[in-house]
Amino acid sequence: MVIATLLLSATASERWGFFGHRRINRMAVFTLPPEMIGFFKKNIEFITEHAVDPDKRRYATKHEAVRHYIDIDHWGAYPFPEVPRDWTEALMKFTEVGVLTAAGDTLRLARDTVREQVFIRLDYHGAALSAPYATAYRDFFESYIKPQYYEDAWAVDCDALGALFGLEVGALDCRSAFAVDHFSEYGIVPYHLLQMQHRLTEAFRQRAPGRILRLAAEMGHYIGDAHVPLHTTENYNGQLTNQVGIHAFWESRLPELFADKEYDFFVGRAEYIGDPKTYFWDAVLASHQLLDSVLLIERELSQTFPEDKQYCYEERLGRTIRTQCQDYAAAYHRRMAGMVERRMQASVHAIGSSWYTAWVDAGQPPLPAFGAYEPTVAERQELEELERQAAGGEAKGRTHENE
Repeated sequence: MVIATLLLSATASERWGFFGHRRINRMAVFTLPPEMIGFFKKNIEFITEHAVDPDKRRYATKHEAVRHYIDIDHWGAYPFPEVPRDWTEALMKFTEVGVLTAAGDTLRLARDTVREQVFIRLDYHGAALSAPYATAYRDFFESYIKPQYYEDAWAVDCDALGALFGLEVGALDCRSAFAVDHFSEYGIVPYHLLQMQHRLTEAFRQRAPGRILRLAAEMGHYIGDAHVPLHTTENYNGQLTNQVGIHAFWESRLPELFADKEYDFFVGRAEYIGDPKTYFWDAVLASHQLLDSVLLIERELSQTFPEDKQYCYEERLGRTIRTQCQDYAAAYHRRMAGMVERRMQASVHAIGSSWYTAWVDAGQPPLPAFGAYEPTVAERQELEELERQAAGGEAKGRTHENE
């Protein structure tokens, strides 16, 4: 754990989330068509600098951290058919709903998949109450549970729950009812990407330059995260395979050493995304398919490379830090045969395509032809507050340092 702490402090200012995110966002600007590139180039410093805002916000709200990853292997094996691609369906499937009876017993809703259609049921005084999962239950979930997503605790109306099963008001033995989200803690990045795409489209439709730039910069961050293999697994920092620190090694140390010298970020023009939901999920699945190589190559290399040549000490920001030696990093980089570069290239193209798609879906509105956008006083205050809150707070899901 000491090694992990040192490695992470070594790269705290230049993670994929800092050096990498800034570089990826910046290069995405050059994928845009003539109708967009003028506005984005004039504001390229904003797009670059604010690429890291979502990381700064991890402790400003406990709901932020889970937007950066999805531990998809928690739910099964590739291609993970157990995980609904629809956000509401996923949340419904993995949210526990229960009833506390007058006698203090706890009754929990269960999914009944034995029948030809899926039902939810409640074992109630020896009888099984049931309702269609995909119709009545979805309406109930969207009306009474989903609106509470950002609340600390989810309450369920007893009479509404009873009505789901055809009971009259007061007929359900229910002192109180509850719902508990067991899904979000394992990450929601592909679902959040689709939501961000809708928000960015609306910002273009409203012709709101400040909101366009902020959402575009943040969209770039989340897309970049979706392209990192270690953002798709419970073994996100090699902690399950005795490879603690591999997250920072792969996503920070390697780009820091090789991106400026070797990577080609000119990836062609942005393309229209016809099905954003599938597109974002494909990015996550493509990242996950690289996970075994990320881990196995480093493990094999660590067993053959001289142990005293694997870690070195460097001066960074007035401190001496312990990090992977350049020769060891170069060997890992070569063994992966351009993987990090390709994921960064894919991120650049995906970000540009996301921006372009939002603009097209908004009706291709003309973008402002003035100079660099100046944030309003309210926008500056909001950004300052986020930076202030970034120093501490409670996060839902895993923390940035634990990556």
